[in-house]
Amino acid sequence: MLPQDKLDLILRRHDEVSAKLNESVEPALYVELSREFSALGEVVAAIRAYRAQTGEVEGLEAMLAEAGTEAELRALAEDELAEARERLSALEQELRIALLPKDAADAKSAILEVRAGTGGDEAALFAGDLFRMYQRYADLKGWKVEIISANEGAAGGFKEIVAEIAGAGVFARLKFESGAHRVQRVPDTETQGRIHTSAATVAVLPEAQEVDVEINEADLKIDTMRAQGAGGQHVNKTESAIRITHVPTGTIVFVQDERSQHKNRARAMALLRSRIYDEQRQKLDAERAADRRSQVGSGDRSERIRTYNFPQGRVTDHRINLTLYKLDKVMAGEALDEVVDALVTDHQAALLADSEARGA
Repeated sequence: MLPQDKLDLILRRHDEVSAKLNESVEPALYVELSREFSALGEVVAAIRAYRAQTGEVEGLEAMLAEAGTEAELRALAEDELAEARERLSALEQELRIALLPKDAADAKSAILEVRAGTGGDEAALFAGDLFRMYQRYADLKGWKVEIISANEGAAGGFKEIVAEIAGAGVFARLKFESGAHRVQRVPDTETQGRIHTSAATVAVLPEAQEVDVEINEADLKIDTMRAQGAGGQHVNKTESAIRITHVPTGTIVFVQDERSQHKNRARAMALLRSRIYDEQRQKLDAERAADRRSQVGSGDRSERIRTYNFPQGRVTDHRINLTLYKLDKVMAGEALDEVVDALVTDHQAALLADSEARGA
């Protein structure tokens, strides 16, 4: 049974915030209230839909309880009641999900890091394929992808590539992609048709703003140097590359893609903030989930989370035992939503089970 007093409190708070937004308030408070109003909106809509459906069910039950209800009308009411109860059950589940604690980072943009793992040149090629998969997925979602740094492999692909994916709710959709991704396929260089296995790791970090992470300039060691590798005439002529070390955590970022040292420093600081913010979140998540067995959402990047089998056209996510024979569509970003939706649903189910176990 849903806690009706809690639902009443949410509705009252929504009304209070709405009233305050119509008053003359300071800009900072207005932004804060607007965010709260938006966050409450989904829950309020779910509460109202649930209560409206509850009223319909109760009305039909009252009609059936009346001794004088005609037989024909009673038969219609019984059919409607069965359907109304089904809708009520579905709306109750939606409301329970809406009431779950929200990840504060879900609405944020994200930093995507893809690195080649075991497998040499083939691993770098696979890392490139994975990055393009996310790039196509982002295009389909209307998100903007901007490469922060890239280290190309000798035979193509990337040894490492880091990019910003900007848009509403990017982190919520991509956060379960963090982990080890394995590929099984016949490389172009393989003359005997043997299947090779290689791997790449993916890290998805919520993009942190200055208000999310406080970084003391005194804790930074900043080095400038000449850019390395392919990159045009400016390479090795200007010291535009930036390496920043956050001494307390030992976190190091290196950016050289822009010709401007100022732009590279800004990008490096943004990347540094996101990595430190992610480390803080990982630590909190580990503490909160110490007694949970589920790995979904833990961000354990050493765990093999997914296998892409090209000969069979198969993608398997090992965390939820999901297998799709749509490899081409997944790699094109078109069917990636099917995997993401399944992971989100499984995560919500785990949260619901935990909430119920705690009697929340």
